[in-house]
Amino acid sequence: MLRLLSLLQTHRYWPGGELAGRLEVSPRTLRRDIDRLRELGYDVDAVRGVSGGYQLRAGGALPPLLLEDEEAVAIAVGLHTAASGAVAGMEETAVQALAKVIALMPPRLRRRMDALRSQTDGVPWGGGPAVDATVLSVLAQACRDDEPVTFDYTARNAEPSQRRVEPHRLVSLGRRWYLVAYDRDRQDWRSFRVDRMSDAAATGQRFRPRELPAADAATFVQAGVRSAPQRYDVRVRLDADAETVTAFVGRWATVVPDGTGCVMHMPSDSLDWPLMVLAHLDSDFTVEHPPELVDAVARAAERFGRAAPQM
Repeated sequence: MLRLLSLLQTHRYWPGGELAGRLEVSPRTLRRDIDRLRELGYDVDAVRGVSGGYQLRAGGALPPLLLEDEEAVAIAVGLHTAASGAVAGMEETAVQALAKVIALMPPRLRRRMDALRSQTDGVPWGGGPAVDATVLSVLAQACRDDEPVTFDYTARNAEPSQRRVEPHRLVSLGRRWYLVAYDRDRQDWRSFRVDRMSDAAATGQRFRPRELPAADAATFVQAGVRSAPQRYDVRVRLDADAETVTAFVGRWATVVPDGTGCVMHMPSDSLDWPLMVLAHLDSDFTVEHPPELVDAVARAAERFGRAAPQM
């Protein structure tokens, strides 16, 4: 019945003969198991006849779910994110649901989920580069267990290499995930973008953790990102006071008081973040550089203007 439920949860239409063949049961046994699923609350549509078959459809209540290992870990991590306040108004409900999911998890999945949760700082914004969930899980567990990892890495200049590192912490900043680790071959601390990794594997060994040359992993990543060459050199003059702007942008920009307003200098590899800052701050502003940001602001203004109700 579990195999039958797993197949039906794909929500495709299954001809009766094909479904019975996949399960290696008789049509009579298949019909009996379908009836049992209906008794448990699953709405299974049936078409009779020679070309008949079955299909699971959404019902009026949520029946028990059958999840693959990766699906269960993804749900648990997502619930933990919501429980931490990343989704307003969902904290209490998420905590209750998370407790139920963890209670039913086998030990191997609970270890993976705990590793990913405990070895991650921050919550990334949506729309960032795609990250392999398996790679993320391997890195999180290696951070927790002080286990060296190897992986293939494509650097900023597109040059591929293989790295051997002692992982310290996973950090999510902006729209990207980073791994802070000690690079054994280069004998120095590095931060690696997880979306540029592939074939991550733990070595099964152990290492003695080193002292990170920064207050914390997030600070280390931020310093590295700010010191790296950026595509855009953003400079904006705002009417808001410097303290208000600094409180919002944090360490991602340099804000200098200028008369009754301030000047914000923000090196950035993308215009999305500067555009979001300008949209959030309740202040008039003038973009001094780059011209691409001036065009992006103009396009955004047109979109918002079309969306605003006509008075």
